[in-house]
Amino acid sequence: MLDQKLIREDSTFVEKKLSQRGKDIDLSDLQSLTIQIKDTDIELSNLQSESKKLSKSIGIHFNKNNQNSLVNLDELKDKGNALKIKISKLEEEKRVLSSKIKSEILKLPNFPSEKSPKGKDENDNVELRKWGNPSIKDNQKNHWEIGENLNLFDTKRSTKISKSRFTTLIGNGAKLERALINFMLDTHQKKGYVELMPPALVNSESLTGSGQLPKFSKESFKCSEDDLWLSPTAEVPLTAFHKDEIIDFNFLPLKYVAFSPCFRREAGSYGKDTKGLIRLHQFNKVELYWYSEPEKSVEAHQQLTADAEDILRKLNLPYRVVDICTGDLGFSSSRTFDLEVWLPSSRSYREISSCSNCLDFQARRSSIRTKIDKKTSFIHTLNGSGLAIGRTMAAILENGQQPDGSVKIPDQLITYFGSSHIKST
Repeated sequence: MLDQKLIREDSTFVEKKLSQRGKDIDLSDLQSLTIQIKDTDIELSNLQSESKKLSKSIGIHFNKNNQNSLVNLDELKDKGNALKIKISKLEEEKRVLSSKIKSEILKLPNFPSEKSPKGKDENDNVELRKWGNPSIKDNQKNHWEIGENLNLFDTKRSTKISKSRFTTLIGNGAKLERALINFMLDTHQKKGYVELMPPALVNSESLTGSGQLPKFSKESFKCSEDDLWLSPTAEVPLTAFHKDEIIDFNFLPLKYVAFSPCFRREAGSYGKDTKGLIRLHQFNKVELYWYSEPEKSVEAHQQLTADAEDILRKLNLPYRVVDICTGDLGFSSSRTFDLEVWLPSSRSYREISSCSNCLDFQARRSSIRTKIDKKTSFIHTLNGSGLAIGRTMAAILENGQQPDGSVKIPDQLITYFGSSHIKST
């Protein structure tokens, strides 16, 4: 959430920063509301001060035992009652204004970093580096053909259970998913991440705090009889984990890793990636999340990204790192590095992780603070997939496919999976 004071005092600056995302935003009405609530605050404070002085005067007069004092006391009481009415009216006006302002500010995205490439869409993203040797061969099968041939998952039967864009993992497919989850969690734990397993159902406040609401309400599945939603990513409960807290500065950075099932409607993606494991309504993910000291979040962003990259390297999966341009940034992010893994069947890189520095945007929405030199400040939050399990499985199947139809398991995963190859049975 953006700073209300900044909008009130320099809305032109805020409009200029947000315009880098490719949309012109007029904040004149919102600025007027912030000025109005500031004036209301001042008037309310003055009336409350006057009321306190009046109450003190009434107390003094009440102790005096003469007729003139009693007459004066009635006048003071009348004046006090009038002040209470004015104060009550202003407090209601302030509540209404505060609600309007919050509703509008929650719709505004984060400021892009000055270091993010300037651009309109994904075509303006900038490749930072590559790792590995991408396989470029003819007649490479895509991962869903490999999965069907090896009986690793079944999407057709899954439509009988739920609907399209769900899948059921079978045998070695389920085993590979479980091996990947354990491998990723163990790898990140060894680097100092504390493992959490949060609830899969989250409330509206949690979604608002991380930035999914109100903008992305159509992207999530909501329970009809409760204020609960199926979590679209572990970023949501991990942000809410320390909501309304002041975290001891000496404990920062806090580094969490969480496995969680994720649920998304994939609204607007009709016709895209309808086969396989790339774009499902339900998928598993291992999430990395940092609560960082404000002055160290840039370095934390580099480290979080490196930790996600390390999984790809250990699995020997070729990938590249892309710096996301201002027009393609996620709502809550100030700067994002995407990790894109190589898929031989399409001879292209596909996103497998987005590593984002949200600065104080989510912390301000969720009231997560720390004390620096006795001054309360909002902390910085960072998140990134470490990694998306289904997409990692797809990459392993495609990059590990062998001429005989089997799939070679990455060396560091063999201990977890229990075999060096997946073969037809």
